[in-house]
Amino acid sequence: MIKVVRVALVAGVLLASGVAWAQEPSLAAARELYVGAEYKDALTMLNALAAATPSKSDRQGIELYRALCLVALGNQPEATKVIEGLVTSDPLYRPDGADLPPRMRTAFSDARKRLLPSLVQQRYLVARAAFEQKEYASAAEGFKLVLEGLEDPELGSAGSQPPLSDLKMLASGFHDLAAKAVPPPAPSESKPVTTTVAPAIELEPASPGGSAAATSASAEFRIYGPNDVNVVPPISIRQVVPPFSGRLPRAAVAALEVIINESGSVDSVSMVVPLNPSFDRNVVEAARSWQYRPATLNGTPVKYRKRLQLSVLPTSDR
Repeated sequence: MIKVVRVALVAGVLLASGVAWAQEPSLAAARELYVGAEYKDALTMLNALAAATPSKSDRQGIELYRALCLVALGNQPEATKVIEGLVTSDPLYRPDGADLPPRMRTAFSDARKRLLPSLVQQRYLVARAAFEQKEYASAAEGFKLVLEGLEDPELGSAGSQPPLSDLKMLASGFHDLAAKAVPPPAPSESKPVTTTVAPAIELEPASPGGSAAATSASAEFRIYGPNDVNVVPPISIRQVVPPFSGRLPRAAVAALEVIINESGSVDSVSMVVPLNPSFDRNVVEAARSWQYRPATLNGTPVKYRKRLQLSVLPTSDR
């Protein structure tokens, strides 16, 4: 019944956009459209599938083909955002398929090289927070992911130099402590799982350096970001993240993007890395009421694009 409802939802979205298909909307169907060079139709179907809250494995396939379609359509900036979202959601993710174009493999490799150092450090903070809350199973799994990330060959020499080399030693020690502290399985069914959402962490810029400040004439409609070195970023005044309700077996990560206007209010919100439909809706709704001291360029308030990561930590009721 759930599958029928989901398919009906996808079909409804497609029909509302004026697109009709001879076959049931699916990742396989979108892949066939892509192979047939029907990139716009494939992208429309993929966007609708993504809106139907697919599973993690399905979402990775959908996002991969969204990136492929965007590249084929010449929209490289948006494709880069999709690739960065995939890497942020799962730093160990590597796309399958021997037929993947070389430029896409290069794009994923470049994104991992840019993002892995900060992602590994953020995952360490999540695991450390779980350890301090005595959630040892979650902490052990988190430190294991950190160590796997630090072994990634695309980190190159950065993995053997501070701060990552120091992080490896700390993560290894905490992993052993957490693994030893994990209690044996309870003989009866465990109590329900509740969760805690850690404070939002601002994501690092996707690439180093920054662009020079624009003139006042061209700056009127521009949205600035972390790479604009002459812009003073916004300062949070009210940025409350709603709680996560439901079961979550281990730590998870979500990410969102907000556009902050010249008055410090939030103009728009989008989930870059979704986690759960209900939680995502609550986060988007809450973010619309966040308030900041606006970003400034030479003392003049400007619009600013800010990305935030949310770490959700499972905690057992006691």
